[in-house]
Amino acid sequence: MKVAVVAPTPIPARTANSLQVMKMSQALASLGHEVRVASPVDQPTDTAKHGWQELARHYGLQQAFPIEWLPANPRFRRYDYAVRAVAWARQWQADILYTRLPQAATLSSLLGDRTILETHDLPQGRIGPWIFRLFLKGGGARRLVVITRSLAASLEREMGLSMSPPFTIIAADGVDLTRYANLPSASEARSRLEMLQGRQSCFTAGYTGHLYAGRGGDLIIELAARYPDITFLLAGGDPPDVARLQAQTDTRQLDNVLLTGFIPNADLPLYQAACDILLMPYQKHVAASSGGDIAAYLSPMKLFEYLACGRAILSSDLPVLREVLNPANAVLLDPEDIDGWTAALRALQNDKQRREILGEQARRDASSYTWEARARTILAGLEASHA
Repeated sequence: MKVAVVAPTPIPARTANSLQVMKMSQALASLGHEVRVASPVDQPTDTAKHGWQELARHYGLQQAFPIEWLPANPRFRRYDYAVRAVAWARQWQADILYTRLPQAATLSSLLGDRTILETHDLPQGRIGPWIFRLFLKGGGARRLVVITRSLAASLEREMGLSMSPPFTIIAADGVDLTRYANLPSASEARSRLEMLQGRQSCFTAGYTGHLYAGRGGDLIIELAARYPDITFLLAGGDPPDVARLQAQTDTRQLDNVLLTGFIPNADLPLYQAACDILLMPYQKHVAASSGGDIAAYLSPMKLFEYLACGRAILSSDLPVLREVLNPANAVLLDPEDIDGWTAALRALQNDKQRREILGEQARRDASSYTWEARARTILAGLEASHA
């Protein structure tokens, strides 16, 4: 099928939704579909196209697909871009439009064009629920993709909707398993990373991803203060967030915390492999790039990368994370119990066999969460109706 993917935010960007859109586009292309991606560009004069090699390293991609940058005036809050994107998909004669942008999904559906809307949060504001319902009423609505069971339950409760398959699909995020095959040991991975050379024998606990409020950066700094013999590697984060945590480490004179700043996704598996334990200390309130609280519905991509990496995982015990994690593949902890995290970290440091058992189960469980399997599930049945 010809699948027109309408990205909600600019490409390239460091946001999770930008990464997720590109991973899904690659997965759709790998299944044999003809995929084209539309991306908003805020400055009408900024028509420069980014080379594929740049995008491939930024997003960790192996398979190329075309991207079209369409004008989007910031004053119009993506509504003008939605109109252009739907027109672009229609001109291409796409068989289906797939997007996380409600404005584009609703217009496409109302025009009778086959449309898939993916949602990661409840509709926001006064207009959001109305646009969402218009999408559902449109003649082109073919599928609603919901990121977690928790979000599906809230949509049922808050909006009185029936979240029933095959129209509604609950699909967690995914991982590129091929990029996590044959990873080096933690000590070997550390020897390959310049900032960790000289620390090959140091037990390392790591975190990868954004460092927004609620991601647990402060908890990690506290753990580092309690365990000067453990290296804490934090890979990722925007400059203001990195600077904030760096200031904390400097004030407390911690030399066992390493903050890398942004890491291209192509390089991320090596940084994760360099860790003996991977940390996911989400708090009860978690900020998204937009500033909203996503703690109730999140499906973090790092979760599936951590599983595929085959390392022991220490994670906050949030209900939504229980949709994937369990005591067999992770150690689950109260996000506010610093003493519990302290004890669990030391216990795993001293129990290599336990770390290996957790890591092996995590790697097995990751096989259920590939991007390709997700894309196949989302399109199931729609190919037949197209034929």
